[in-house]
Amino acid sequence: MEFEEKIKEFSARIEKLQKSINTEEATKTSLIMPFFSLLGYDVFNPTEFTPEYIADVGIKKGEKVDYAITINNQLTILIEAKSINENLQKHSSQLFRYFGTTTAKLAILTNGIIYKFFTDLDETNKMDISPFLEIDLLHLKDTDVIELKKFCKENFDINIIINSASNLKYASSIEKILSEEFSNPSDEFIKLILNKGVYDGVKTQNVIDKYKSILKKSINYYINSLVNQKLQNALNNSSAETGGELTSVDSEDDGVITTTEELESYYIVKSILSELINPNDLYYKDTYSYFGILYENKVTKWICRVYLKENVKFLIIPDKDKKEIRYEITNISDIYKLKQQLIDRLNSFIQK
Repeated sequence: MEFEEKIKEFSARIEKLQKSINTEEATKTSLIMPFFSLLGYDVFNPTEFTPEYIADVGIKKGEKVDYAITINNQLTILIEAKSINENLQKHSSQLFRYFGTTTAKLAILTNGIIYKFFTDLDETNKMDISPFLEIDLLHLKDTDVIELKKFCKENFDINIIINSASNLKYASSIEKILSEEFSNPSDEFIKLILNKGVYDGVKTQNVIDKYKSILKKSINYYINSLVNQKLQNALNNSSAETGGELTSVDSEDDGVITTTEELESYYIVKSILSELINPNDLYYKDTYSYFGILYENKVTKWICRVYLKENVKFLIIPDKDKKEIRYEITNISDIYKLKQQLIDRLNSFIQK
């Protein structure tokens, strides 16, 4: 199973377990240790994954960090674990104290859901106040998966991680600022835009207040246009690859709109079944009622039908007796859990 599949399955597992986990120890055994095991570390080998690692701080002896990871006989990562119910904002100071007393170049603060990654970009051997990477396993982005792959034991290269940490840290800070400015533009940001030739007069508070709502609308319009353009380009590229079977967005013929979630479901099914067939043999057909995924572009060989509404999401996959079975899903990544049902359905066509 590919790492992306594994991490998405793990995310779904967290969602199911989180309400039943109430202590730090339960968080460690149910979420944190399995997470690092997923990354390829032997969590039961104390020479590689050391629990209660002693990191003496000044005159304080016997100070312990929850876990330490040793790679190639070199202490590399310190991990401070908190309960799933803990807010991590106030806990980085503990790691800060430990970091300077060891040879570790990376530190991770986690409550089993949120993982904050630190290093010493600002001052050597002194842990940065802000993480260079923060990942929420319940809201994984594609870029998160790419970054997590770097921390897998088989891929681990401290130089690559440190080199990319700077870009990640500052890009994240910029992204946060842009998010805040786009949702609630500050007076300074509004003045910056107005000074670009939008308004030549004096930028009084009344002028700033007047343009605030206009700027917000302009930003939303621009972002929506950009997303639609990207989606249209993706559809056009996919259509060219697979012989033009893809339905276009806002089609003038039937008015059906293909959403990004529907496209994602198509690519997940395509990824799963590519183990058995050429992925170019899979097509999709979007209708008002459902989003269908077809084998060999034949409506008589439909693999599944995907229904994605705001309050309900499910797939229909016929069983071996052609009985249509409904499978509820919470999010798109849950489709990975239906791997066997999808394979069985495909086999009903290719084994004839």
